Amino acid sequence: MIGVSKLLCDTENFGDSLRYAKGVHGQRHGAANGMGPVVAWNITRTCNLRCAHCYSSSDGNKYDGELTTSEAKKFIDDCAAFKVPVLLMSGGEPLIRPDVFELVKHAKERGIRATFSTNGTLIDKKIAQQIKDLEVGYVGISLDGLGEANDKFRGKDGAFEKALQGIRNCMEVGQRVGLRFTINRHNIHDLENIFNLIEEEHIPRVCFYHLVYSGRGSQMMQHDISHEESRRAMDLIMRKTVEFGERCEILTVDNHADIVYLYLQYLKKDPVRAEKIWELMMRNGGNRSGIAFANVDPLGNVHSDQFTQNYTFGNVRERSFGEIWTDESNIILKGLKDRQPLLKGRCSKCKWLNVCNGNFRARAEATTGDFWESDPACYLTDEEIGV
Repeated sequence: MIGVSKLLCDTENFGDSLRYAKGVHGQRHGAANGMGPVVAWNITRTCNLRCAHCYSSSDGNKYDGELTTSEAKKFIDDCAAFKVPVLLMSGGEPLIRPDVFELVKHAKERGIRATFSTNGTLIDKKIAQQIKDLEVGYVGISLDGLGEANDKFRGKDGAFEKALQGIRNCMEVGQRVGLRFTINRHNIHDLENIFNLIEEEHIPRVCFYHLVYSGRGSQMMQHDISHEESRRAMDLIMRKTVEFGERCEILTVDNHADIVYLYLQYLKKDPVRAEKIWELMMRNGGNRSGIAFANVDPLGNVHSDQFTQNYTFGNVRERSFGEIWTDESNIILKGLKDRQPLLKGRCSKCKWLNVCNGNFRARAEATTGDFWESDPACYLTDEEIGV
């Protein structure tokens, strides 16, 4: 994640302490000194929607073999022992799992910050209050367009209105909530209107995701936006971030070319601000899947991130999470912890490699068949990267 608000407006939010703390760059197994990684945990594959870009290919079916309540609690205990700071509970749709609040409570008791990544359609006023009472750190609700555009993308009529009501219900009870928007060919025309919605609804946070070709999302490769459209989208996001200031925290996700582009633009128009951006971007170190970010799927398999579930490093039923995460006998996990010598193509020659760290491996493999090739979603020109 790239904290655009932090970089441009000096805002302070929880995630910034993990992304831009001194000593973050250079960590091998965790988010910051003494901490384990942030873990995106798919607590179930079942979902009440069927989104076109879903990396876990979720649907309404019930899947066998998912971690039981006792197994899930044991995993949480292992995360606490390894000092995991955040469990991002996702799915499928996490609120479908019957024991979800029991698991949140267990995480809280073990000192782990629990957050939700949800489609928001199940968050009525009662559920919103339960989430608030359990002191869930944050609820991210996905909207991928306005009205029918969102519904078509998510495979269900009425999904937009229900998700928007879910956001409203959270805000009504004082629960920290935000919007998640995955940019693609079918909704980029709605980008400015999303900012209008944020303004109208007083939504305090938004994450703009770049498309990753994984799961059903691999079928959307041809529906990704062009490099020029990525640059224009980032121009708009930067402009709106400055306009919104502290009213809304704005981030971009899954493309570390964003921070280089942002820096280069500010180097031309505001060198003083660019100097501050430089300091923060050098602390972060770019993509840290396999280092500061991990994924555990519904079956307990451990992966470097939720988009790279084709590589498994172990199962939490068999070994503790910390033991799996620090075991470098797996060549992919070991490679991710020190990936720069393995990278190929433009990535290997890029002068911003210490800032980006090779961007997203899942996209590179999806388009070339080679895990260590260049990420095709990098929209920086050869001149900008020094090739």
